[in-house]
Amino acid sequence: MGCSGSFPGPDSAASCYLVEAEYGGGTFRLVLDLGNGALGSLQRHAPLESIGAVMLSHLHADHCLDLCSFYVVRKYHPEGPLGPLTVYGPSGAGDRIARAYDLPSAEAMAGEFTFRAYPEEAFTVGPFTVSVARVDHPGTSYALGLSDGAHTLVYSGDTAPCDSIDQFASGADLLLAEASFVETADNPEHLHMTGREAATLAERAGVGRLVLTHIPPWHSPEAVLAEASPHFTGTTTLACAGASFVV
Repeated sequence: MGCSGSFPGPDSAASCYLVEAEYGGGTFRLVLDLGNGALGSLQRHAPLESIGAVMLSHLHADHCLDLCSFYVVRKYHPEGPLGPLTVYGPSGAGDRIARAYDLPSAEAMAGEFTFRAYPEEAFTVGPFTVSVARVDHPGTSYALGLSDGAHTLVYSGDTAPCDSIDQFASGADLLLAEASFVETADNPEHLHMTGREAATLAERAGVGRLVLTHIPPWHSPEAVLAEASPHFTGTTTLACAGASFVV
């Protein structure tokens, strides 16, 4: 739904990914991150009333801020309030979103969202077994893993290269990895990955397919892809708004 890094670009909203699977005779829809501008894109692909849960990798605006707009949808829907939707995220996510909407605390959003901090152990949401791992990015930031028992999707969230993402991504069928930087000596540490670093991660982890995302509008996605491609023997693809992948 959105793959632009750090802020929305001319061709994409900020981070947001819709994951769908058959469940209970229908389709379960899970949203990974809901960055600024993404709620608009999401409506092109799914009714907002059909979303089953939201998971936030971390609490920077480009990954969570459109929850404020989703709050309006759920509270003031013309057919009546939609009821509380479960939102998983780092501890304090509810208060973060409440502050952004100028409400006193997460309790003021209780009719619209039920905020839950990530547990240490794997847990179940709809048809998915979900696991998380802390990664190297300012604040409390997580990589997210989803499995249906046969296939696994790993989303890096925002992270610099680190041991935890190497271990967490191991054997994933699809790795959705941030690649915010191009190769230069001036890149700050403990913040983001380059395309080359995302590709070498994918190679070490033995993933099936690599999709590069979170590229800021000031970088050429094609340049990031060119830096990545020689370092991963599998298929490397650029994320773009509206793209779809079968895992």
